[in-house]
Amino acid sequence: MPRTGTLVARISEELRGELAAGQYPPGSKLPTESRLGEHFGVSRPTVRAALRELEALGLVRTQHGVGTFVVDKPAIRAGLERMDSITDSIRATGREPGMVYASRVVRPVLPEEAAQMGVPGDTEALELRRTILADGEVVAYSYDLMPTSLLPAGFDPTEMEGSIFHFLRTRLNIFPDHGITELHAVTSNHVGWGPEAAHHHLFVLLNQLHYDATDRLLLFSRTYFIEGRYAFTIVRRG
Repeated sequence: MPRTGTLVARISEELRGELAAGQYPPGSKLPTESRLGEHFGVSRPTVRAALRELEALGLVRTQHGVGTFVVDKPAIRAGLERMDSITDSIRATGREPGMVYASRVVRPVLPEEAAQMGVPGDTEALELRRTILADGEVVAYSYDLMPTSLLPAGFDPTEMEGSIFHFLRTRLNIFPDHGITELHAVTSNHVGWGPEAAHHHLFVLLNQLHYDATDRLLLFSRTYFIEGRYAFTIVRRG
């Protein structure tokens, strides 16, 4: 009897072939796991595992309680070599970026945040929580901390709109120069906000520290990109 892993790979490959042949047009709903199991002669868990592989490749997306749909737009691709803003990387793919601020709060940084940021424990920061969209579709959730020492006296946090990099450059005359990035794969039921958040559990997390040319810390960002909707590339040379 074939091993489950071998079956999953076979079903995943056959489904990719059917998608490539146009059997299921972009945006269409796939048959249920039971129907696909009957079609391929395998169990529902095997079909489910194959669909997870397709979702990880950005070919389908699953809405829990609704079904699995063929992705009608490819994942946004961005290189990690350049420190572009998220909105710039979305716009570079021909899609329209969007930004919805869920909250803007001034608070002291937590001890673990101070350690990661390399700042004193009594540092205050503007905490921003943002939903990032491309053509109206949610692609990421971002938690950002900006030291309040960068902000002018009497600054109203509600003035913060759109791209943070754009705000720094145009409103504060501060120019991000370089950064340090950590990349993590994350599974969580507690990321994000809003009605769509409950449907996403797999993320690519970018932990980033952004600095200006004098090594002054500008921003500590934890951005959770929804798996399959955003893809990162790294150019490596020998």
